[in-house]
Amino acid sequence: MKQLPRPFSHTSMSFAIRQRAEKRALGPMMRALKAIHSAASPESMDPGDLERQRKGQMVLGRLIAPMAGMNWEAFSLDGMRAAWARPNRGHDRRRAILYCHGGGYTSGNLDYSRPLASKLSHVTGFEVLSFEYRLAPEFPYPAAVEDALRAWDYLMYLGYGARDVVVAGDSAGGNLALVLCHRLRAAGRRLPGALILMSPWTDMTASGRSYQERAQMDPCLTMNYIHAVRKVYAGDRDLTDPMLSPLFGDLSGFPPTLIQVGSHEILLSDSIRLRDRLVSSGVLCRLEVWRDMWHVFQMFPIKKAADAMNHVGRFLLEQF
Repeated sequence: MKQLPRPFSHTSMSFAIRQRAEKRALGPMMRALKAIHSAASPESMDPGDLERQRKGQMVLGRLIAPMAGMNWEAFSLDGMRAAWARPNRGHDRRRAILYCHGGGYTSGNLDYSRPLASKLSHVTGFEVLSFEYRLAPEFPYPAAVEDALRAWDYLMYLGYGARDVVVAGDSAGGNLALVLCHRLRAAGRRLPGALILMSPWTDMTASGRSYQERAQMDPCLTMNYIHAVRKVYAGDRDLTDPMLSPLFGDLSGFPPTLIQVGSHEILLSDSIRLRDRLVSSGVLCRLEVWRDMWHVFQMFPIKKAADAMNHVGRFLLEQF
């Protein structure tokens, strides 16, 4: 007997409709992200191109920030622009997240911080502090690190204990989160209670295999972009310095860490090697490689991004 085709259920129909809607929405967003991150040559670091990249990030952040049910409170932190993201519902006031935005150390702003800051606050119930660190080439290393320390000290001034603070970061912000831990430990200070790293840039030497193996897959980053931004940020400094490439530093005693990365990223090796170094140093580390995903995919309004953020919430629940 010929088998009749199975009926197309409302559930599967809803899933298919959602998938099509996601693909339609991703088109302009991916084009915007490509325009922001991809530099055709080192000359793209000139003021005009940088201004376009920075404005593009601002537009992208405003386009996709999920602020329903969230409160966004901008303020000046001793002259540095900063903002709190808080759920409108009741939230956990005992802990906070310090969020370091990405952008290759050459771009990024509070608007660009809004999507991930609000998502982090939503899935954890914690208050999230974002800040606009100074950017290269106008302000090369160590300006961004000094500003991260200012934001950290502000949280300590408010009465948070170091172990009650999670430091999160994406891309260059992941680099900054790790460098902040190196700086705190070098000063003999306590480290945060956990690290959340999304597509972290951990190796400015670009020595990992994925920089070549994923070059044709990555829809966001190029080696030209990596060369351009590291030149204006690091100058002629030794790129193996842990203050630039935290992968190469002593990671013993670092806090429990969750790393999320897309399978299609040239930075994939940065995450894998960081996981290996953390584990060999006795640090609890969980690495999630998300199939078919791109650089900082968590920012976008898609199901895998929501799933990844829920994993963040569960990871922190385990730690606290």
